[in-house]
Amino acid sequence: MRTPLLYRVYVVLSMALVPFAAHLAIKKLRNADVTVHRAHERLGQATENRADGTLIWFHAASVGESLSVLALITRMGVALPQAHFLITSGTPTSAALIAQRMPPRCVHQFAPLDAPGPLKRFLRHWRPDAAIFVESELWPQMLRRTYASGTAMALVNARLSEKSLRAWAKRPRLATYLLEVFDLILTQNDAMAEAMVRIHAPAPKVARGQNLKSFAGPLPRDEDLIFDARAALGHRPVWIAASTHTGEEQIALTAHKKLLETHPDLLLILVPRHPERGTEVAQLIADAGIEYTCRSRGDMPAGEVYLADTLGELGNWFALSEIVFLGGSLLPIGGHNPFEVAQSGATVLSGNHVFNFAETYSAMEAVGAARLVADADDLAVKVDNLLRDSHSRDKAVTAAKEFAQEETGKLDTIAARLIKALRLV
Repeated sequence: MRTPLLYRVYVVLSMALVPFAAHLAIKKLRNADVTVHRAHERLGQATENRADGTLIWFHAASVGESLSVLALITRMGVALPQAHFLITSGTPTSAALIAQRMPPRCVHQFAPLDAPGPLKRFLRHWRPDAAIFVESELWPQMLRRTYASGTAMALVNARLSEKSLRAWAKRPRLATYLLEVFDLILTQNDAMAEAMVRIHAPAPKVARGQNLKSFAGPLPRDEDLIFDARAALGHRPVWIAASTHTGEEQIALTAHKKLLETHPDLLLILVPRHPERGTEVAQLIADAGIEYTCRSRGDMPAGEVYLADTLGELGNWFALSEIVFLGGSLLPIGGHNPFEVAQSGATVLSGNHVFNFAETYSAMEAVGAARLVADADDLAVKVDNLLRDSHSRDKAVTAAKEFAQEETGKLDTIAARLIKALRLV
């Protein structure tokens, strides 16, 4: 296919703007305490050696997308014991969490900027045999230059917003030019598979897959910390509000104050989605007149609220309660991954705004593994019901565990499909 004019214009602009983009990207990483050495990975300058043999490259955007593929990398590694893996992402948070959960024979690098120089350096060093892009990571030059290098390519967990789909529909030649590079496109659901075909993805290569976030392994746990936290709690009842965003902490705190009227020894573990908001959230708790302790100060759970404002410890807090409210859902954010909660042995409460996991929540609701709430009053009522009715709570927890186990069993099928499509055997 002839190169679309829009793509050629984009390449020229990227060459002109790369010094500015590089400055901003490196500055952002340095501000997050990433070393200069590693920050220059954004320029395609590798900080790890390429292992001999087959190399499979996974590219994801940030935390959720990066973590969603770790279990898939592990399964593909079992099927391909001689293969090595590279995972790239763009954020320091994703890099830190990936480092905690890195599968065997895998390295992480920050993704190169979508410009000729960084991509040439990156591809010349890593020479991937296969490249697997996650969700909506469709950087034009990254796709076309990887394709031109002879690398087999797939798109997994494909998900585009309505806005993105409308934009692609207005540029059919560019959409075709970019999407034809893939040997396989696995979408999250049937509706997205149909949408990808409408925007000129090659129909024979498009198929429904699974939401890879359902395959993410259990969150890391520090058993010593969990033991100490349980000792500090004694027999106090606990519920958790996790991955909350601005505006949701107030709702959780309002619900908790209502619950304290009938459960005076109840503890709320409040885990903001972004730990750097810890000071802000602490002020909200203080303004609400609630006694609290704080993880970043080294406190153990105590008071009426425990503010868990650290990174990478969510698995420890999930171990302390069978009742978890998952944020990003009381406001139109789209919801967060309920599988991590289910795998931890807890039932899921969530707001109604879960369009990123619509089919998942629908299925979990159907089997009693999740319940949706509308507001602070509704959240308080549902937490109260679960606290009072141990039989109902046990049923919900069992349903959540069984749902997670059934989903995880489908991962080998996805891995085998990718291995075949990318000609890795």
